[in-house]
Amino acid sequence: MKLSDVPQLKYTDSNNFFLLSGPCAIEGEDMALRIAEKIVSITDALQIPFVFKGSFKKANRSRIDSFTGIGDEKALKILKKVSDTFNIPTVTDIHEISDAAMAAEYVDVLQIPAFLVRQTDLLVAAAETGKVINLKKGQFMSPEAMKHAVQKVKDSGNDKAWITDRGTMFGYQDMIVDFRGIPTMRQYAPTVLDVTHSLQQPNQTSGVTGGRPDMIETIARAGIVNNVDGLFIETHFDPANAKSDGANMLHLDHLEGLLKHLVAIRKTITAF
Repeated sequence: MKLSDVPQLKYTDSNNFFLLSGPCAIEGEDMALRIAEKIVSITDALQIPFVFKGSFKKANRSRIDSFTGIGDEKALKILKKVSDTFNIPTVTDIHEISDAAMAAEYVDVLQIPAFLVRQTDLLVAAAETGKVINLKKGQFMSPEAMKHAVQKVKDSGNDKAWITDRGTMFGYQDMIVDFRGIPTMRQYAPTVLDVTHSLQQPNQTSGVTGGRPDMIETIARAGIVNNVDGLFIETHFDPANAKSDGANMLHLDHLEGLLKHLVAIRKTITAF
């Protein structure tokens, strides 16, 4: 898997980490374009390869009354508009076999959610689209087990896959990042650290997932120091009123400062 396999991805020779960033869910066209425009401005200035992220549908929700989406095709068309407007690649997650071909018509990278990464038929369907596949490590899986998820994609005729670590369950209401797993998973495929989901605090008594956004920079810095290939950071201009995962998203106003710090750290460690 090479960064150049991702269509429209810029700055692949910058020696920077690459970034998957955007809102948790597509809530509408205006919000998606607003967030994308800001991130494009920042990543262009810092020469960070950038893939816009947005879920067209949220299938895994704590409660039945939780927001799931604005309509599959409507959200996918917005992702396509973001891509066409800013000439950037996009990524969205899929949940069912039938989602793979449908989403592949609109986006460049298909993401397999952590809870579904052992679902062989879903991985095969995603791989057969020929798209780049982002495999999120299950919260319940060891780093070593991700070798088999990568192999399923390869055995389906697609060698364009990377792994994203999104933390491991620690007790009942918390996540931890075991940085020992980063070099292990990099043996199998390029490895991304999902900073914001790693700070989730799931299974809250209210039925709404909590989080620790105050720790975003701490985890992101540690990821860069430990040579992750990319970072996954969900962001929103109004996290408190976001329709999904607002508790652990980074406020869009804080993204530029964070990325400047991370680029500086990256330059320092690659100088040796």
